[in-house]
Amino acid sequence: MKHPSAHARTHPDKIAYLMAETGDSLSFAQLDDLSNRGAQAFRALGLGQGDHIALLFENSLDFVGLTWAAQRAGLFYTAVSRHLSADEIAYIVGDCDAKVMILSAKYADCLGTLEAACSDVRFFVCGAGAPAGQDWLAYQTAQPATPIADEAAGADLLYSSGTTGRPKGITRSFTPQPIDTVIPGLMTVLCETMAGMDADTIYLSPAPLYHAAPLRTSMMAVMLGGTAIIMERFDAEEMLRLIEAHKVTHTQVVPTMFVRMLKLPEDVRAKYDVSTLQVAFHAAAPCPKDVKAAMIDWWGPILIEYYAGSEANGVTVTTSEDWAKYPGTVGKSMIGRIVVTDPDGNELPVGEIGNVYFDSGVEFQYRHDPEKTAKAYLRPGCSTIGDVGYVNADGFLFLTDRASYTIISGGVNIYPQETENLLVTHPDVADVAVFGVPCEEMGEEVKAVVQLEPGVPGTPEKAQELIDWCRERLSKIKSPKSVDFRDQLPRTPTGKLIKRKLKDEYWPAKPAA
Repeated sequence: MKHPSAHARTHPDKIAYLMAETGDSLSFAQLDDLSNRGAQAFRALGLGQGDHIALLFENSLDFVGLTWAAQRAGLFYTAVSRHLSADEIAYIVGDCDAKVMILSAKYADCLGTLEAACSDVRFFVCGAGAPAGQDWLAYQTAQPATPIADEAAGADLLYSSGTTGRPKGITRSFTPQPIDTVIPGLMTVLCETMAGMDADTIYLSPAPLYHAAPLRTSMMAVMLGGTAIIMERFDAEEMLRLIEAHKVTHTQVVPTMFVRMLKLPEDVRAKYDVSTLQVAFHAAAPCPKDVKAAMIDWWGPILIEYYAGSEANGVTVTTSEDWAKYPGTVGKSMIGRIVVTDPDGNELPVGEIGNVYFDSGVEFQYRHDPEKTAKAYLRPGCSTIGDVGYVNADGFLFLTDRASYTIISGGVNIYPQETENLLVTHPDVADVAVFGVPCEEMGEEVKAVVQLEPGVPGTPEKAQELIDWCRERLSKIKSPKSVDFRDQLPRTPTGKLIKRKLKDEYWPAKPAA
C-alpha cells in the first residue's frame, strides 16, 4: 500500500481528483502540497494526534484536500451532512468534540448558529467571502508545504444517517500508525483484493463524500495511485456519459441509482458505451432481485455487492456469479464468522432468521452512548449494526430487514423489505416505503407509502391496483392493507430511506418521560 505523497514523488502530474461538472482537478503534487499545508495549519492551531475536526462541504476539491490533511496529521475528521439543519449540525459538532470546524462558503449562513451553540470550537470558512480572521484558505496558504514532523494516519469519525433515530458517531481508539495505513482495514479487502483497484483505476463517485462508502472508496482509489472522478450530484444519464467519456473502470452506486438508470428510455441507455467498467460496487440498501438481474444483463457480471456499516466491524461480499447461484444474498463474510441469534442471544441454526452479528474481533463505540454500544455487542468482538437475516448452508448471508422495522401482525414477524423490493419494480412506482401501522385487531398491519412516477395520479383506484398486484405475487399477510401517496419520500443522498419520518406520522406520540 502507498500514500498519495508517494505518488506525488513518482507521478507528480497525474490527476488524483477530477470534478466531473467543472473539470477542476488536483494532481498528486498539488494534493501533496495542499495536504501538507493543511496538516501544518492544524498543528499551528494546536491540534495534535487524536484530536477532532468537523467539515461541512459540498463535494469539492477543498473538501478532499482537507480530508487528506487530517489523515496525515493523525486527526479524526467528521464530515457532516449538508442536508441537516443548523441545530442538527451543531449537535454533531458538539458530540464529536471537534476543536476546529471548517465550512464551505456555500454554508456560511449557518455560522452564527454554530458559533452560538459550540462556543469552544474555532470556526473557519473556506472560499470567497470568508469573514476576517476566519479565512481558511488564507490561513492554510500561509503555512509551509513540507510534511509535519509527527505524521500519523488519521481516520474518519462519521455519523450514521439517523434513519432510525438521532445520528450516532462511530469511533475507535487512536493509536499512532504510519500514514500509509488503511483505516478501516476492510477497505483493503474490498477495493484491492476483491475489486482489483490499482494505479490504473479510474473511479467514478456519484454520491456525497460525507458518507462512509463514497469517502473511503474514493480515498482508496487515490491511495492506490488511481484517479477519482467526483460527481457534484447524481444524474442517471450524466453518469453514463461520464463512464464513456473518462473510460471509467470502477464505480459505486446504491440501488436507487440502478432504478433510475434502468428507467431511462432504452435509446438513451443504448447511447453510451460502458464497456470499460470492470467493477460496479453497490451497497447501502438492499437491492431488489429484478433490479440487480436487469443491471447484470446490461452491464455484465461486474457487480460486487457488499454489506457493511460505518462501524467497520465486518463485511460480506458477493460477486455477480455467486449472486446468480444464490439470488438475494449479500455474500460471505470476509472478516470473521457471522452469528445469527434469537432475541435472547442464543445462536440459531442455518436458515433461521434472527439478529445478525459479525464475530470479527473488531471493537468500536458509539460516541458518548455506552448503552447503545453495549446493546450492539453479543460479546466482546462480536457485534451487530442492527439488521435481521439468515445464513444458508454454504455460509451466504441473506438480509430480511432492519430489526427496528420488523412488523409483528397477529404474532407473525413480517419483514417489509421484501414488499418494498417488489413494489419498486411496478412501472408506475418511483419509490416506496413499507412499514407497520397500528391495527386494533392484529397489533400492526402493513402500510405502503408510494411515490409514483411523474404524471401518474395517486387515486384510490391506483392504491387498490398496487395492493392487488402485490397479492398476486406475495402472500396476503406480506401485502399492504393500504397505500398512501407522497410527492417525495425522505431518503439520504446515498439512497437510505429515512423510514422513521414516515412511520412516526402513523403512530401516536409517546408520552414524555
